[in-house]
Amino acid sequence: MKPDLFEAPDYYNLDELLSEEHKLVRDAAREWVKRDVSPIIEEYAQKAEFPNQIIGGLAEIGAFGPYIPVEYGGAGLDQISYGLIMQEIERGDSGVRSTASVQSSLVMYPIWKYGNEEQRQKYLPKLASGEWMGCFGLTEPDHGSNPGGMVTNFKDMGDHYLLNGAKMWISNAPFAQVAVVWAKNEEGRIHGLIVERGMEGFSTPETHNKWSLRASATGELIFDNVKVPKENLLPNKSGLGAPLGCLDSARYGIAWGAIGAAMDCYDTALRYSKERIQFGKPIGQFQLQQKKLAEMITELTKAQLLTWRLGVLRNEGKATSAQISMAKRNNVDMAINIAREARQMLGGMGITGEYSIMRHSMNLESVITYEGTHDIHLLITGLDITGLNAFK
Repeated sequence: MKPDLFEAPDYYNLDELLSEEHKLVRDAAREWVKRDVSPIIEEYAQKAEFPNQIIGGLAEIGAFGPYIPVEYGGAGLDQISYGLIMQEIERGDSGVRSTASVQSSLVMYPIWKYGNEEQRQKYLPKLASGEWMGCFGLTEPDHGSNPGGMVTNFKDMGDHYLLNGAKMWISNAPFAQVAVVWAKNEEGRIHGLIVERGMEGFSTPETHNKWSLRASATGELIFDNVKVPKENLLPNKSGLGAPLGCLDSARYGIAWGAIGAAMDCYDTALRYSKERIQFGKPIGQFQLQQKKLAEMITELTKAQLLTWRLGVLRNEGKATSAQISMAKRNNVDMAINIAREARQMLGGMGITGEYSIMRHSMNLESVITYEGTHDIHLLITGLDITGLNAFK
């Protein structure tokens, strides 16, 4: 097993913008990834299996609901700390970061923001500790970029709700104890429901044959006349804006996470360029390889600045959905391009599991699509700057 020699690039001394707490949180996550993720992740990606034994470690570094108040089991950290944790986890693997992102932003966040006190007390501490894992049911087989078209629905049966429908491409679904599911009531209004494993008619078949996010568990959510207790309805927000608010938090985490994947690819390519000898000298001495590396660190630095500023705005409650979309789109696009360039620099070695680059590259093909595709985020920016809606 190759040692994890990662050294984080910081070309503009951005560490000076971070508080001591930020750096402590980040460094703890970085050391955990080096110790508990890097040595095993290639094996699990090859097996297409999620390493369940890391759930406790994710909880210990505060990856589950880092910004959730301490009274509910969270770490009570700010948005930049959340971002830094996601960055470090995705430096290890995008699929592992997806597991943490879903738990934090798509399960704990809506229960915290849209739930009542009873729901917060019942679910959040167990989710924060990793005792329970959660998933988020929005995307449907026929409704991806248009979630408002969902057909999953529930009916009021007097003493309970009756839920029917299906969701797909759901991270954590195969092992989640809790699902936050978005469905339409009889008036067509979208609401969030907390569905628990074991409810009759609720099943979570696993999705197989993935070439991407192979170390992440993905599945479907099937609801066949599931009786959901009325106290499991999230009472404090409804309409499409409710799940989209969760996606804002998740997309923000992705913007940071993608930087981690790009940092790992850059660091690997830089080190390789100094060690690989061709024509009697290190390939890093050739102009075209220096061009690749110089462009990588430039784009990485721009993404770091973009995301740090977005974190400040999030802390101040000023960040808009469109600003988050811009960062998600830019940073994932940056990361996937760096992964491709880094793969070329390693030649044939770049496609092997001896290095992380090809795994990152495959993972980022999913990240550039999920929680808003590359094109959809461009249109969100277009709508914001023109006021003209290209979706209609």
